Amino acid sequence: MKDDERHIIQRILRGETALYEHFLNTYSQQVFILVARIVSNQEDAEELTQDVFLKAFQHLSSFKSTSSFSTWIYSIAYNTAISSARKKKFDTFVMDDALLANISDTQVDEALNDEGEEQIAKLNRAMEQLDSEEQALISLFYYEEKTLNEVALILGLTESNAKVKLHRIRKKIYVLMKQEKV
Repeated sequence: MKDDERHIIQRILRGETALYEHFLNTYSQQVFILVARIVSNQEDAEELTQDVFLKAFQHLSSFKSTSSFSTWIYSIAYNTAISSARKKKFDTFVMDDALLANISDTQVDEALNDEGEEQIAKLNRAMEQLDSEEQALISLFYYEEKTLNEVALILGLTESNAKVKLHRIRKKIYVLMKQEKV
């Protein structure tokens, strides 16, 4: 963890609560983006982002500086957003494991690396069909550019489990893109 953030946390815990604004300014945009990708509703995302920072503030004394503050706040954001999304229970597309096993990584890479306008539109529509947890994993790894280790910490997974899930999701996206009517 950054020494300056550790120092700010210590000062906040001693009563200089106005310093918490540093964390709001530094992380609110990224937290909002993650939450919005999970709940797919801007108003809900705004409210949940506020909840995340309130929870983090209320539990700041339990923060262990063994991880970075950003990993800790992302974990709170992920759990808050997933909890909200589960309450709303959207229908999601469930994929057969045998179907995914027959898809080569080369096919997936070619489809997902095609930056044509039509492919990108298909990719975005396929992403919308993923469940909240899958969207969060993709968002953290590809959009927020977190390492697999950071993603695993945030989502409460082992690093190898996060890697397997990411691999499956990529194949699922490929299938969803291929099934789409042109």
